[in-house]
Amino acid sequence: MLFNSVEFALFLPLVFGVYWMLNGKLRIQNAWIVLSSYVFYGWWSWEFLGLIALSTAVDFLVGLRLDPNREAGPNKKKSQLQRKAWLGLSIAVNLGLLGYFKYAGFFVQNWIDAWASLGIEMHASTLKIILPVGISFYTFQTLSYSIDVYREKLKPSRDIVAFAGFVAFFPQLVAGPIERATRLLPQLISPRKFNYSQARDGLVLILWGLFKKVVVADTCAGYVDMCFTNTGAQSGSTLVMGVVFFAFQIYGDFSGYSDIAIGTSKLLGIELMSNFKTPYFSRDIGEFWRRWHISLSTWFRDYLYIPLGGSRVGQAKAIRNVFAIFLVSGFWHGANWTFVAWGGIHAVLFVPLLLRGKNRQHASNVVAEGRILPSLKDVYAMGTTFAMVCAAWVFFRADSIDGAIFYFEHIGHDLFTRPWISRPTFLFCGLLILHDWFHRHDERRPLQIPFRPVRWLAYCMIAWLVLKGLGTPSDFIYFQF
Repeated sequence: MLFNSVEFALFLPLVFGVYWMLNGKLRIQNAWIVLSSYVFYGWWSWEFLGLIALSTAVDFLVGLRLDPNREAGPNKKKSQLQRKAWLGLSIAVNLGLLGYFKYAGFFVQNWIDAWASLGIEMHASTLKIILPVGISFYTFQTLSYSIDVYREKLKPSRDIVAFAGFVAFFPQLVAGPIERATRLLPQLISPRKFNYSQARDGLVLILWGLFKKVVVADTCAGYVDMCFTNTGAQSGSTLVMGVVFFAFQIYGDFSGYSDIAIGTSKLLGIELMSNFKTPYFSRDIGEFWRRWHISLSTWFRDYLYIPLGGSRVGQAKAIRNVFAIFLVSGFWHGANWTFVAWGGIHAVLFVPLLLRGKNRQHASNVVAEGRILPSLKDVYAMGTTFAMVCAAWVFFRADSIDGAIFYFEHIGHDLFTRPWISRPTFLFCGLLILHDWFHRHDERRPLQIPFRPVRWLAYCMIAWLVLKGLGTPSDFIYFQF
């Protein structure tokens, strides 16, 4: 079920109404969350509900086995070995499911291509593996639960209904944010009370998320598709604009989904983590990754980068760790060498900051803190960072490495001519940037306009633009990941 569909517009009020009618009956309320989440996911493809149920069952049972208090005394050493074995089972099941459905075809094809390069022809049965929507997100979510229980950062859940709600929570099930059990599970096992202010903020977030998706991202999509599917017919200046508009398309699409997910959760009295914090105002690549897809970047930081030693090791190992986290992050996005290249480019851009000890220089502040306008230094830093991010986006969007290289090569043709620009696309991107600039201190509360009549006029205008742009609902980009 798509957030930008008529079905969801009917589904959400029904879920909301029944949910609060069950207030005070926590277990039944959580069961309603599970049922609603399975209907939401099954609307797309009910066949893959079994995978979610399997991940839920495995990690719930593994969590119980990982309880360090199950064994004591002389059996403690044996218990620790058993705990490692149970954790290994969780990792094997979750990564096994992800590996098969997402990467099996990729590895088989590359195996065949490798032998073909040696003149040996191999054949394989046709693999028609359908990628289940959201599998990259919910497998990482359940896997983090098992790891946190193993590390004794979290007590194992003994409430199967609440745990199933944690795994399948429909607002963030298919495209995040990737929540941690330490944050979401306590909210599910605690009674919730309806809060008008929280619900109002949720509705505004949903409206703003729909604007980002329907008005900004979907408007950019046509221009971007023209540039990437018919590259040779475009001028270099138009191709440059195509990359810029793709930057806004993927930002509007993905952050729009996150806003709708967070807003929907607020309607149910549950708070999700922020997934974006005005990333295109970043002054270096390190800051960009603290502001872009935060739930994934922090996941890799906590479960891969830090266990490898992070930056608290020798210089060579620190560089190795940076490449490991960025290459794996790239590969997480899809079974294509373009995503690996995209991750590698970000690693190359990040390493100089690490070597100079400046990778966290903007960790605790936002650009132009306490000022309306940025300084020339800020403008230069944001501009160069955005340019580097856009260059990497070419590999992310291209169908192949050759396609990305051809795109760069053709940018040199008629680069200094006037590009063809879709005026509505340019206008909507400008409105998004203008809004983000004045909300860069608190992105979780959009459309904060002091004068009430003007604020409601803005709500109505945005709602009109969303309704006008809906038409046939389009998938969110990150559904394919």
